[in-house]
Amino acid sequence: MRNFTFLSVIAACSFLMFSFTPASNTLKFKNEINEFDNILNVKTTIVFGTIDAASINSFYKKYPKLKKYQKDVEDLYKKKDYNTIWYDDKSVSEFGALLYHKVSLLEDQGINAEMPYMDLVDDVFNENVTNKLPKADTELLLSNMYVFYASNVYSGVDPQTLKSIGWFLPTKTISYDRILDSLMGDPNRLNKDENLLFSQYYKLQNVLQRYRNIEKNGLWKKIEIDEANYKELKPLDSGKVVQQIRERLFVVGDLKEDSKSQYYDQEMMDAVLKYKKRYGLKLNYTFTKEQIDQMNEPISNRIRTIMLNMERCRWIPTKLAKADEYVMVNIPSFRLIYVKDGKYDLVSDVFVGTRMTETVIFSGNIDRIVFSPYWYVPASIIKNELKLKMAEDKNYLADHNMEWNGGSVRQKPGPNNSLGLVKFMFPNPNDIYLHDTPAKSLFDFEKRTFSHGCINVRDAKKLALEILKDNPDWPVDKINDAMSGEKETTCMLKNKIPIYIGYFTAWVTDDGEIGFYPDVYDRDKQLDKLLYGDSVALK
Repeated sequence: MRNFTFLSVIAACSFLMFSFTPASNTLKFKNEINEFDNILNVKTTIVFGTIDAASINSFYKKYPKLKKYQKDVEDLYKKKDYNTIWYDDKSVSEFGALLYHKVSLLEDQGINAEMPYMDLVDDVFNENVTNKLPKADTELLLSNMYVFYASNVYSGVDPQTLKSIGWFLPTKTISYDRILDSLMGDPNRLNKDENLLFSQYYKLQNVLQRYRNIEKNGLWKKIEIDEANYKELKPLDSGKVVQQIRERLFVVGDLKEDSKSQYYDQEMMDAVLKYKKRYGLKLNYTFTKEQIDQMNEPISNRIRTIMLNMERCRWIPTKLAKADEYVMVNIPSFRLIYVKDGKYDLVSDVFVGTRMTETVIFSGNIDRIVFSPYWYVPASIIKNELKLKMAEDKNYLADHNMEWNGGSVRQKPGPNNSLGLVKFMFPNPNDIYLHDTPAKSLFDFEKRTFSHGCINVRDAKKLALEILKDNPDWPVDKINDAMSGEKETTCMLKNKIPIYIGYFTAWVTDDGEIGFYPDVYDRDKQLDKLLYGDSVALK
């Protein structure tokens, strides 16, 4: 435990009371100061006020493990006219101490990383260390600490690496100089700033803390069953396993109270539905062995899943979620949302590409809706599937309402068309779009990976109606006529609608409930290996 003077505590608290107007924020920061033992007392008197390029070059020869941050640090000092950043008149600034505190608690951000030479940074804030570093070294170490923190928390994996792992959604660019100015102007942003991080990030962060507390307190207990003789658990059943499941449902928040009853009653039935909804499971009251096995996955897996999805949130430009209108598809949850004026206007189930024909993670702009569409059969399907079927059955095309069209094959409009009665187009090199489907029974499956890459929407007609409901040129009657299946009709949208096809295996709703979804394309495993290497990877 570090020892610091009483005067430093007074100085720290005075600074916080002056800087943060809301009482709740003031109290929060006072508590943080107490937590890290008032490290704001740093008594390094200085006389210098600038850092030159030669000092920077010399620093990286002395501390080569920080070389990757050199360009960003150089840019910082150029923007600051080579003035020192981390010192006030006589000591390391209070903001520098607050940032150090945040770096020491990086695990709260879902990050497993440590800055090189962090032991030397620790010494800067340890009053008991008398043999201090040269002041220029301290200044530059703190600048590297800032870039290390900002790059890990606000940026994450670099854009080139993201492309290499198949993430083609827009990525954000950050300015370390502007971020530093905003943080120093309002240090409360170190706790939360939705201009820097996608709001979902903070929701996941809150759940991460909750799940770590569950792990710390040993509340994630294994549900013991007779593996050989287990039968599906149903309402009105009783036994110890019911009591164990009830306890777990209480621990994760699906039950408000744990009655410790061994009887599968109505209260537990309601909680089971909440649990299954959060995991994207079919909504019924039975509990299969597979679902028990899922409950028995180590809580460390759930924690790592949350961390991986926090990392994905770092890549998302915050402006995306602030758009007035957009469509978002989350592949692992098999769900589409249409957002208008900041509200969920429509939520629909979808099914996506198989492992052989994965739906690509990217974005586009919906520019038109096509009613009663033709389906132009992709050349790969003609080659790999259709030719064989035509060879076996000469009437195959006619029987399936298909026809030759200039050397290719297309399916004519109609209720049995593979695209259903409406499709939503957003030009892209992957030839992916949203569309209706006649195969409605496929939505009854929990894991819905059936398509050749396009996104099949259960409520496609409702989506069209919602998008066009304020368009006087497209009243409901006209839309119904256009969807009669008789001829293809195109509606060009006056305003293009952004669409984002993403991949989140954990997602927190506005009311704080977290959903966990299957890693259908093994992208969690890929990202886990990229971030953590061989350290405790997901199983």
